[in-house]
Amino acid sequence: MTENEFVRHIPCDKCGSSDGNSLYSDGHTFCFVCHNRVGGDGEIIHNRMSKDVTLIGSAERLQKRNISEKTNHFYRIYRDGNTLRFPYFTSDGVLKGVKIKNKKKIFTYEGTSTDTLFGQHLFPNTGKRIVIYEGELDAASGYEAMAGWPHVSLPHGAASAKKDVQKQIPLLQGYEEIVLFFDADDPGRKAAEEAASILPPGKVKIARMESYKDASDALQANDAEAIRKAIWDAKPYRPDGIIEGKTLQTLVTTPIPPADHDYPFKGLQDKLHGIRYQELTTITSGSGQGKSTFCRQLAVNLLTKGVRVGYLALEESNRRTALGLMSTAVGKALHIGEHDREELEDSFLNTIANWNLYLFDGFGSFDPDIIFNRIEYLACGLECRVVFLDHLSILLSGLDGDERRTIDQTMTRLRSLVERTGIALFLVSHLRRSNNDRTSHEEGGRVSLSQLRGSAGIAQLSDQVIALERNQQSSDERDIATLRIIKNRYSGETGFAGKIKFNLDTSRFTDYETQTENFNPATDF
Repeated sequence: MTENEFVRHIPCDKCGSSDGNSLYSDGHTFCFVCHNRVGGDGEIIHNRMSKDVTLIGSAERLQKRNISEKTNHFYRIYRDGNTLRFPYFTSDGVLKGVKIKNKKKIFTYEGTSTDTLFGQHLFPNTGKRIVIYEGELDAASGYEAMAGWPHVSLPHGAASAKKDVQKQIPLLQGYEEIVLFFDADDPGRKAAEEAASILPPGKVKIARMESYKDASDALQANDAEAIRKAIWDAKPYRPDGIIEGKTLQTLVTTPIPPADHDYPFKGLQDKLHGIRYQELTTITSGSGQGKSTFCRQLAVNLLTKGVRVGYLALEESNRRTALGLMSTAVGKALHIGEHDREELEDSFLNTIANWNLYLFDGFGSFDPDIIFNRIEYLACGLECRVVFLDHLSILLSGLDGDERRTIDQTMTRLRSLVERTGIALFLVSHLRRSNNDRTSHEEGGRVSLSQLRGSAGIAQLSDQVIALERNQQSSDERDIATLRIIKNRYSGETGFAGKIKFNLDTSRFTDYETQTENFNPATDF
């Protein structure tokens, strides 16, 4: 590191600025806010702030920097022995202070501070374009390369860019285009983003150079064209999250298959057109309607095709989950009654031993942050493409506060996780209890979106919502469930999606009938 090279921005103990103080390689510091300098040996050097300040020295060509006498005369950049003096005027042209730089890049200040940009008083308050640089010599270099346009600079460099630009918003509003031409380093890029964020929307552009750190470096290399090109090619500032529609060509013209996997039930497949990655599907019903069993069958259907599946059953042990999956796969209720070790071993070797299945070993531990972390690990660390979360209420039990708010926050996190990781997430959610004037869900009452517990968040952030309706009290049809689509973002098709029948002996649902019910616009939308 060369003598007196800038190291980093640090807080100032004198004025309290969080980043206006600059540390140099010889140990000295200089604050560009209060102009306090501390020597490398710790000696504090107080700069006298005189009320009156005068210009001394003369405008001379800066041979090394390729800045002409004419430009220096324009900005009143004067050489006085081994120092350069940069005058600061009020907006109406009254000289208030002079920043002084010696050959060792040590800065001092005479006079009083102004709220103006360097060179601001030389240009009108309105116009086509104004270019703002980090330093005075950059502004002079820009003017040298492209005279006629307003070229100004920050009084305190990148460290206070946002604050200094904010003070000039009334001035800058008068220009059609504001170009931020800061240094091509991390502090410069950060300062440009911060300053741009507070300026009038649609007016701000950010200039960049690939081969040079700043405008002064480019002019020293006799490359004034690089400065002009950077200004003309400056890119409109857009905050994170805003993109131009024209940039979406590749995204929207790349063919996407209608689905990544099929549903094992005809009615669902016809309505939903398959299972797609990067979608959140909610499975809901009344208590004891078969949601978990239904999810296990979807999971088995995917596992037998070689899909990597993560399964978080929050209200049952891994033994119960594993036996349930094995039962569905082999068509035998292994979780009911007695079965000898050989039968269980054979079933395991023919199912789970061959699957890409990962379970959550956390029964009884419902810290939401842990569960979110594990889902993310399943998706990114183990490359699971489909994850089942059974169920939402257990996840919410680890949160405090208003139920609706916590549901909204949890669904937002789940939605964000799905978008970020690209998984297909199947979420089990309960329904509210039916009103007294409605048929209960346990008696086969029809499900609607409004009956979802915390309906707003779940309904808005799910891509699909599948409801199971089953009359547990019926002697004839208690094993038959109606599948109903109550939300379908993909195609908009909702309503009756067939019936499925559960066989206790095989632990499987099968299509029971596929004929369509009479369409009722009052309830099927």
